[in-house]
Amino acid sequence: MTGAAPFYADLADGPATGYALWLTAEDGVRVRMAVWPEGTKGTILLFPGRTEYVEKYGRAASDFAARGYAVIAIDWRGQGLSDRHLRDQMSGHVHEFLDYQKDLRAVLKKLDQLSLPKPRYLVAHSMGGCIGLRALLNGLKVNAAVFSAPMWGIGMSAKVRPFAKVLSGVGRVAGLGHLYAPGTKRTTYVADAAFDDNLLTSDPEMLDWMRGHALAHPELTLAGPSLHWLNEALIECDDLAKCPSPEVPTLTTLGTNERIVDCDFVHDRMARWPTGRLEMFEKAEHEVMMEIKPLRDRFFDEAAALFAAHP
Repeated sequence: MTGAAPFYADLADGPATGYALWLTAEDGVRVRMAVWPEGTKGTILLFPGRTEYVEKYGRAASDFAARGYAVIAIDWRGQGLSDRHLRDQMSGHVHEFLDYQKDLRAVLKKLDQLSLPKPRYLVAHSMGGCIGLRALLNGLKVNAAVFSAPMWGIGMSAKVRPFAKVLSGVGRVAGLGHLYAPGTKRTTYVADAAFDDNLLTSDPEMLDWMRGHALAHPELTLAGPSLHWLNEALIECDDLAKCPSPEVPTLTTLGTNERIVDCDFVHDRMARWPTGRLEMFEKAEHEVMMEIKPLRDRFFDEAAALFAAHP
């Protein structure tokens, strides 16, 4: 299926020209792509994280538009309004982690048909950072890349990691891969997270904004990951850790209060990325693009500066 897709512009709170399209990946999975075409300096490929959806990045699209850039974003398979794989629609699931690259290929094919400015740049958050790093290693053509709290490792202790990999692997082999990963549940985190000590942002207005999305359109949301997804993600992160860093100018941002992704994997990667640098954001949580305004402004200014240096 192709053509216009539902798009909740009131939720997105982005540039007024935004719209969404249906795309069909090579294996028949339907995915949704959003386009904010304002901007003349280039186009940003924005890769959301796990549980996310395109409307969540409407405000980010406005920030980039103000700096001269058009933005496209995607609902990865299994989340947002894209096709979901399990009967339990709230479970985050993918058959193989590399399937996300099929979604990207559908986006790139459509992008070539749209009149959006070049060059292209990558902005990837959390799980999108894992997908984005694999895409760069596969030859994704962008002039520069920005990663926000990239999921190059999943936040858990070194003692728990081997157990999690074995448990999730045994679960999928035993036909239990559809079950939720231990410690997760069937409700989306933002719907009932108290502001105090939440894992996402230190900005109460931003947390309320995200919660408003979940209440207004729960069909956009996602809960915990399946055991199968966890196993696939751990395998992919371990494999990426063995790969060299691509020769792409890169900025990676990480909050000093990050508690969702494994920061050690991020520091290790950036220590061996000759064309990359790591910037720490003091007291920021996981969602740097949705943090308090001074941190948000710093993120978008530094991203735009990197892009401007590689036109």
